[in-house]
Amino acid sequence: MTPSSVIEVSRGDFLLVTVFLGGGAAWFTGRSIARTWRVYRQAVVYALLLGCVVRFFHFALFQGTLLSLHYFLTDTAFLVALATLGFRSERASQMATRYGWIYRQSGPFGWLEGASREASGERS
Repeated sequence: MTPSSVIEVSRGDFLLVTVFLGGGAAWFTGRSIARTWRVYRQAVVYALLLGCVVRFFHFALFQGTLLSLHYFLTDTAFLVALATLGFRSERASQMATRYGWIYRQSGPFGWLEGASREASGERS
């Protein structure tokens, strides 16, 4: 994959608008959707809307192409991925914290059935 298939105008433009602004917004959107116990589908819908906003910022600030399906899909795929990571991160934390007698956190993005030893009172 060449950089020109992902970056339309410049690397700085892509980093500022897509990665930092859009990516940060997507991460926090995914976390807030999970925090309010809404379904994952809403995080994807909001990431699609963020993709439209990011595409508009590329157009308005850096003379990018507004109606470019290729770059819209590229930006939106990145935003959906970050929204998904934010959603899973928050949901894993919620499941382990609120349902600690049933689940334990398994890494930053998952949980497993089976309470932790500390929660069930067992000591090694």
